[in-house]
Amino acid sequence: MPERGESGAVTTQGLSPLAVLIGPPAAGKTRLGKRVARILSVPFLDTDTLIEAEHGAIPEIFAEHGEPVFRRWEAEAVDSALAQRAVVALGGGAVMTPKTAEALRALPVVLLTISPEAVAARIENAKRPLLTGGIDRWTELVATRMPVYESLATVRWDTSRRPLSQIAEEIATWVRTLPVHESPGGPS
Repeated sequence: MPERGESGAVTTQGLSPLAVLIGPPAAGKTRLGKRVARILSVPFLDTDTLIEAEHGAIPEIFAEHGEPVFRRWEAEAVDSALAQRAVVALGGGAVMTPKTAEALRALPVVLLTISPEAVAARIENAKRPLLTGGIDRWTELVATRMPVYESLATVRWDTSRRPLSQIAEEIATWVRTLPVHESPGGPS
């Protein structure tokens, strides 16, 4: 069970994330992550948001600096997020960085999936640099990344048809069943 303070909130000092959400673009990692964090009374960290706060909009980063620079900044944001007691959502491609994948192997990782039919409307007007080819490009990305997603996942939820509020409750319930894992240097 996660450690709880007097208020019933999960404590955050010196411990690794309660859950890390991974999955393809537009699977709902950010929206679900916010809900799960609210239910668990812990912070929510989205690595794409962390990158944008420090370096600017992701499409502009890709245009001005290219994907390799973006991936380097993403790895830094992931390192920072994984050092905190929070619910963390990673960008869809973050798991393709070997150091990130290795760090996730010891953490509770939630894989969110979505069908091409359900994602089509979500990405139709998206300003995501790697999805300029629409649903065909999304399908290619998912096919390439899915083996890595699956190898890292502790559990899996599909977001294609069910209400996100229900999925968030289920994920929070799952997180509450996990033992507390302290990060190196945390309290003993």
